[in-house]
Amino acid sequence: MGNEMLNGVINSQTLAEGSAGTHKGSQPSLGQAFEKLFAETETALQQADETVLEANTGGDVDVHEMMIAMEKADMSLRLLVQVRNKTVDAYKEIMRMQV
Repeated sequence: MGNEMLNGVINSQTLAEGSAGTHKGSQPSLGQAFEKLFAETETALQQADETVLEANTGGDVDVHEMMIAMEKADMSLRLLVQVRNKTVDAYKEIMRMQV
Protein backbone atom coordinates (compact mmCIF):
# COMPACT_ATOMS: atom_id res chain seq x y z
CA MET A 1 0.00 0.00 0.00
CA GLY A 2 1.51 3.34 -1.03
CA ASN A 3 2.18 6.14 1.40
CA GLU A 4 -0.26 8.44 -0.42
CA MET A 5 -3.04 5.90 -0.10
CA LEU A 6 -2.17 5.20 3.53
CA ASN A 7 -2.14 8.90 4.39
CA GLY A 8 -5.41 9.45 2.55
CA VAL A 9 -7.13 6.59 4.34
CA ILE A 10 -5.88 7.68 7.75
CA ASN A 11 -6.68 11.36 7.25
CA SER A 12 -10.05 11.05 5.57
CA GLN A 13 -11.52 8.01 7.28
CA THR A 14 -10.03 7.52 10.71
CA LEU A 15 -9.39 11.09 11.77
CA ALA A 16 -12.52 12.59 10.22
CA GLU A 17 -14.84 9.95 11.64
CA GLY A 18 -13.03 9.98 14.97
CA SER A 19 -13.88 13.64 15.48
CA ALA A 20 -17.58 12.87 15.91
CA GLY A 21 -17.14 12.41 19.65
CA THR A 22 -15.00 15.51 20.18
CA HIS A 23 -15.81 19.19 20.39
CA LYS A 24 -16.55 21.12 17.21
CA GLY A 25 -13.45 22.30 15.41
CA SER A 26 -11.08 20.20 17.51
CA GLN A 27 -9.08 17.28 16.19
CA PRO A 28 -9.31 13.85 17.84
CA SER A 29 -6.28 12.81 19.81
CA LEU A 30 -3.85 10.31 18.38
CA GLY A 31 -5.02 7.82 20.99
CA GLN A 32 -8.63 8.19 19.89
CA ALA A 33 -7.65 7.67 16.26
CA PHE A 34 -5.72 4.50 17.18
CA GLU A 35 -8.61 3.20 19.30
CA LYS A 36 -10.97 3.66 16.37
CA LEU A 37 -8.56 1.95 13.98
CA PHE A 38 -8.09 -0.99 16.38
CA ALA A 39 -11.86 -1.33 16.87
CA GLU A 40 -12.56 -1.26 13.13
CA THR A 41 -9.88 -3.87 12.49
CA GLU A 42 -11.18 -6.11 15.25
CA THR A 43 -14.73 -5.83 13.89
CA ALA A 44 -13.59 -6.69 10.35
CA LEU A 45 -11.64 -9.72 11.60
CA GLN A 46 -14.61 -10.96 13.66
CA GLN A 47 -17.00 -10.54 10.72
CA ALA A 48 -14.65 -12.50 8.47
CA ASP A 49 -14.36 -15.28 11.05
CA GLU A 50 -18.15 -15.45 11.46
CA THR A 51 -18.70 -15.52 7.70
CA VAL A 52 -16.16 -18.30 7.18
CA LEU A 53 -17.60 -20.30 10.08
CA GLU A 54 -21.12 -19.93 8.73
CA ALA A 55 -19.99 -20.97 5.24
CA ASN A 56 -18.17 -24.01 6.62
CA THR A 57 -21.16 -25.14 8.69
CA GLY A 58 -23.53 -25.07 5.74
CA GLY A 59 -25.00 -21.62 6.27
CA ASP A 60 -26.51 -19.46 3.57
CA VAL A 61 -23.35 -17.55 2.61
CA ASP A 62 -22.14 -16.89 -0.91
CA VAL A 63 -18.51 -17.47 -1.69
CA HIS A 64 -18.36 -13.85 -2.84
CA GLU A 65 -19.57 -12.58 0.53
CA MET A 66 -17.01 -14.70 2.32
CA MET A 67 -14.16 -13.50 0.09
CA ILE A 68 -15.19 -9.84 0.48
CA ALA A 69 -15.28 -10.18 4.27
CA MET A 70 -11.86 -11.83 4.25
CA GLU A 71 -10.39 -9.12 2.00
CA LYS A 72 -11.82 -6.36 4.21
CA ALA A 73 -10.23 -7.98 7.24
CA ASP A 74 -6.93 -8.42 5.41
CA MET A 75 -6.83 -4.79 4.27
CA SER A 76 -7.76 -3.52 7.73
CA LEU A 77 -5.00 -5.57 9.31
CA ARG A 78 -2.46 -4.44 6.72
CA LEU A 79 -3.44 -0.81 7.32
CA LEU A 80 -3.09 -1.27 11.07
CA VAL A 81 0.37 -2.80 10.68
CA GLN A 82 1.48 0.02 8.36
CA VAL A 83 0.22 2.66 10.78
CA ARG A 84 2.08 0.92 13.58
CA ASN A 85 5.26 0.79 11.51
CA LYS A 86 5.02 4.49 10.63
CA THR A 87 4.39 5.37 14.27
CA VAL A 88 7.40 3.37 15.45
CA ASP A 89 9.56 4.98 12.74
CA ALA A 90 8.41 8.44 13.83
CA TYR A 91 9.15 7.61 17.47
CA LYS A 92 12.64 6.38 16.58
CA GLU A 93 13.26 9.54 14.57
CA ILE A 94 12.19 11.73 17.48
CA MET A 95 14.42 9.77 19.85
CA ARG A 96 17.41 10.37 17.55
CA MET A 97 16.91 14.14 17.70
CA GLN A 98 19.36 16.03 19.82
CA VAL A 99 18.00 18.63 22.17
